[in-house]
Amino acid sequence: MYGKAFAPEYQGALTTLSVNSSLVDVLAAGTEQLRAAERAGAPGEVARSGLAVAEAHRRLGQVGDADRAWKASYRAARGAGDIAAMAWALWSGGTLARQRGAFPLAWRLLGLAAEFGERGGDIVVRGYSLAGMAETGRIQGDYEAVGALHEQLLAEARKRGEARHTVWALEGIAQIHRNTGSYDTAYAMFEEAAEIAGRADDRRGHAWALRGLADIVSVRDGDAERALGLLAEAEVTCREMNLSSALAYNHKMRGNVLYRAGRYAEARDVYTQALAEFRAMSEPRGEALSRLGLAKSLAHLGHDLDDTAAELADLAQVLERIGLRHARQMVARAQAEFGIVADADTGTGTDADADADADADDQTATVPDAGARTGDETSAHSSGPTVAGTDTGATSPPTPGAPADTTTAATATATATEVGR
Repeated sequence: MYGKAFAPEYQGALTTLSVNSSLVDVLAAGTEQLRAAERAGAPGEVARSGLAVAEAHRRLGQVGDADRAWKASYRAARGAGDIAAMAWALWSGGTLARQRGAFPLAWRLLGLAAEFGERGGDIVVRGYSLAGMAETGRIQGDYEAVGALHEQLLAEARKRGEARHTVWALEGIAQIHRNTGSYDTAYAMFEEAAEIAGRADDRRGHAWALRGLADIVSVRDGDAERALGLLAEAEVTCREMNLSSALAYNHKMRGNVLYRAGRYAEARDVYTQALAEFRAMSEPRGEALSRLGLAKSLAHLGHDLDDTAAELADLAQVLERIGLRHARQMVARAQAEFGIVADADTGTGTDADADADADADDQTATVPDAGARTGDETSAHSSGPTVAGTDTGATSPPTPGAPADTTTAATATATATEVGR
């Protein structure tokens, strides 16, 4: 039995906010409370209200503001000697790093958040941080490394009756099944996630589940109209709650559905819209995937083949630099589709379904606010703590389920010091 979904990232005086609160309202309330806490000289409340501000900025795609806010929250929490609040700030920073495509930094910060959460006795932030690590590995395509962690988190969420965590875990595991060709299993899990989210009044989780169902209906059943209807229903929630990133990924999926249906001119227009939305949020992964869909649509509409080949070659490098393990296969499938001979450095492998959509892994609005996504590769270097090894290239994830081992004590101290500057 599941209770109503709640948002533990809204803390202190902001606990009256719900998981369905408009992000614009969250930002306004959080900023007001933050200013009051600063005037009162209450660092603990500054940290808690600052967390809500950071999360609202992040989910609205306001990268620079989100980056400054989570770091300020961390500093306030450190000043208050509140280890759990420090963990929450690190979780926010790690989620932002993943959102921006800075996966090594995301692993580092989320690992620290899980460790600090354990030390601070906050099992919720520890769980959110582990979920964030699982999300990061899944987005990178490392299903073997994080599959067991997803299953573990699902079992724990079911046992505690936590609807939001259960929905997130179901959607994550469903995405793995979808990307490996087990469409029926994926559909059943997305369907269960939608049902639980609906009963728990988790509108964001429900919107992401609808998106997953639309993907399966399109790729498995070839039912474009039903898929578009599901996406239209999800879009209503995205707009009402100001879920900018989720809306862009909804549009990206709409492009996929139209492309699969052979409606290339419509797909071109929707991919162009999604591309503009991702660029406005400086979100490299969504931008690259929208470029890929757009290039394929234009090729079908008679675009110059040499230009298409050049765009696909550039995308192969961009996607691999971001750290998506199946980037080569995605581009190789497109190259094969149009009879383009790949350069040696872009790879020639193929995937069972290269349109499996790395973007479909991103669940911005669910439990660990997974998802996520904003920023380019260059800015990712300067956004977080200055720690060796936080470049944005591909990296192997640490062993799931053991956050204390994801970084040494020395690294933890160095990271915390740099964030606090």
